[in-house]
Amino acid sequence: MDSAIITSQALSLPAQQRAELAAQLLSSLDALTETEIEALWLQEAANRASQMDQGLSKRIPAEEVRHQANALLK
Repeated sequence: MDSAIITSQALSLPAQQRAELAAQLLSSLDALTETEIEALWLQEAANRASQMDQGLSKRIPAEEVRHQANALLK
């Protein structure tokens, strides 16, 4: 089944049902093995690298990120 169709149908549910579905989906992630989690993180890293290579995401210097983080913590 296409994930776009599932997403569309899920978003059309009433708020309470969406919340219950979200809780079920989140709890299903707890059942992942370390190997599955590692594979997902590697896939995420590859996706982010691809976005950077294509110019779809913006690089932010570490010093700027640190400054913004410190400002949020104040």
